Amino acid sequence: MEKIGEKIKSLRFEKGMTLKDLSLKTGLSISFLSQIERGSSSIAITSLKKIADSFNVKMTYFFEEIENYSYVSKKEVQEPFKVEGSYVEYIRLAGKFPERKLEPMKVILKPNQPYVEHFSHPGEEFYYVLKGTVVFKVGDEEFVLQEGEAIHFPSEKVHQWMNPTSEETVVISVLIPAIF
Repeated sequence: MEKIGEKIKSLRFEKGMTLKDLSLKTGLSISFLSQIERGSSSIAITSLKKIADSFNVKMTYFFEEIENYSYVSKKEVQEPFKVEGSYVEYIRLAGKFPERKLEPMKVILKPNQPYVEHFSHPGEEFYYVLKGTVVFKVGDEEFVLQEGEAIHFPSEKVHQWMNPTSEETVVISVLIPAIF
């Protein structure tokens, strides 16, 4: 998270903005933005999206460190991360090259987790269950998926997921557009 904060601060200075200016554009408090820039607080995807929009950059800007293109995601460099307030663990599987469109990830849902977040955004989502059970709610429909089953839907539909079992669930996720 520290690198994200550094990039936010650098971009803010580059644009000649104060913390107050950024606060007014994003609706986020000055103190929260300051904590993010110092790396002393984590940031939710929704807050990062507000910041990216205020700078007119893609969210991927804050994660990109593409110096050497790489089409392979070796196991030893795949680091899990969590989004603030979420019980879900993500592992990026994407290659590193400019203008990629897909966001492939391995997603781990902890046991006995209820619906927590509602999502709706442009794009498409695909999930394939490697292990366990996951329940997706897409619009008003609910889908229970087991190992070996998949779901693919437009991300504009309000959606959420949960793991109602006492076992960890592991899925492969592919999102369009790339968000990280």
